[in-house]
Amino acid sequence: MKSRFGNVVQIRKSKLAFGDKVVKLMRLIPRGRITTYKAIARALNCKAYRAVGRAVGDNPYAPRVPCHRVVKSNGTVGNYGGGVKKKIVMLRKERIKINGRGPKAKIENFEKVLFKF
Repeated sequence: MKSRFGNVVQIRKSKLAFGDKVVKLMRLIPRGRITTYKAIARALNCKAYRAVGRAVGDNPYAPRVPCHRVVKSNGTVGNYGGGVKKKIVMLRKERIKINGRGPKAKIENFEKVLFKF
C-alpha cells in the first residue's frame, strides 16, 4: 500500500508511538483534500477510530500538520480544537466547499476531495 506522497506501510510498521504515526499520516494529506478518522485507522491497519480522533485532537503541530483536514466518514466536518468555525474557514481557504455551519456542516463533493492513503 504505497502512497505517491509517502510510504504508508513504512509508517505503519515503524516503532513510533501510535499518536506519532497518526501525525506522520496527517502530513501526507495535500492542500485542498480531506481524509477521515476511519481512513487513517485503516492505513494503520486497525479499527481504533476513536484513538485516531484523540491523536488528531492532541496534534501538537497544528496547523503545520493539517489536523483540520480530517473529517468524519459521513462527510461532516466534526470538531476542531481551535473551534469548528476556524476549521471551516481553513478548509474553505483550501477551496473545499462546505454546506452549513457547525460540526454538522457537510463537505460538498466528499468523494471527489477525499484523500485515500
